[in-house]
Amino acid sequence: MLYREAGQFKASYQEDSQIFPIRQDRVGFIALLAFFFLIVPMVASQYWLQAILTPVLIFSLAALGLNILTGYAGQLSLGSAAFMAVGAFATYNFMLRIDGMPFLMAILLGGLSAAAVGILFGLPSLRIKGFYLAVATLAAQFFIVWVLVKFPWFSNYSSSGVITAQEINILGYAFNTPESKYLLTLLVVTVLALAAKNMVRSTTGRKWMAVRDMDVAAEVIGIRLMRTKLQAFAVSSFYCGVAGALYAYTYLGTVEPEGFNLTLSFQILFMIIIGGVGSILGSFLGAAFIVLLPVFLNIVLHSFVGAALPPGFGSNLELMIFGGLIIFFLIVEPHGMARLWQIGKEKLRLWPFPH
Repeated sequence: MLYREAGQFKASYQEDSQIFPIRQDRVGFIALLAFFFLIVPMVASQYWLQAILTPVLIFSLAALGLNILTGYAGQLSLGSAAFMAVGAFATYNFMLRIDGMPFLMAILLGGLSAAAVGILFGLPSLRIKGFYLAVATLAAQFFIVWVLVKFPWFSNYSSSGVITAQEINILGYAFNTPESKYLLTLLVVTVLALAAKNMVRSTTGRKWMAVRDMDVAAEVIGIRLMRTKLQAFAVSSFYCGVAGALYAYTYLGTVEPEGFNLTLSFQILFMIIIGGVGSILGSFLGAAFIVLLPVFLNIVLHSFVGAALPPGFGSNLELMIFGGLIIFFLIVEPHGMARLWQIGKEKLRLWPFPH
């Protein structure tokens, strides 16, 4: 009864095309933002802010970038972690080598650097698709990590290849506490998520989806495949690059090229499969699930089983659950957790009548 749009009339095209056309959605979204911006920093512990909420936001942004490329544009990619590495190391070098470089400008330039690299490795999409394109982006994963390891200039000639993120300072305010880093991450992710939501609803997003559904038909009706596909690679890589910069500066503090390995790319892919391919909300749900599942398993195993388990069983159980869930969602609900949320909303709109 509470989730009905009865009596909500739209008198203009702008009202009909807004992101949240139903008043309950707008109120719920504002309340959710107020909760995470105002309440969470005051009540959450440092462990929750630094070890759980901040990585959930960062991985949500990376999954959002991959979802733009794979879910909306239909281009498979296995190099998300490599583009995160480009963003992290580019941001580090902009901060290091340009005196007085503002942090937000360095993140922007790091994202643009990742976008340029993404365009370069997106060129094979003009000739190949599907599994073969995934293999081509897999080459980017290994090549970029190899370049960062082989050329020590990128890590400022560090003997171990590890870079230590500089202090975050914006307008004279130092972001050196878990609360401030969490709020900065949340602000960046919120802005980019709203931008992505508007982007996929625009002409650009409709072109991506037309290419995804049938690229030959899209080309026949006048959509330029080269521009559309490379644009999707650029935007996706930009989001992953910004996520990589936040990963280095607001989460870990120190990163190395091997930290952005193939396993991380697969984790980001699992996020959009479980959360929902082609869904902004699904990127957040999938990232939260992937980050929180190991914490939940760790608590359950230690609480109910104790020390009777052999070493390494927890990590193996985590991998088995990941695999089982991916198979489950691919068979039962290919659109992931976001589709389950959408079905729940539709049932609320019709309750108590049968659906």
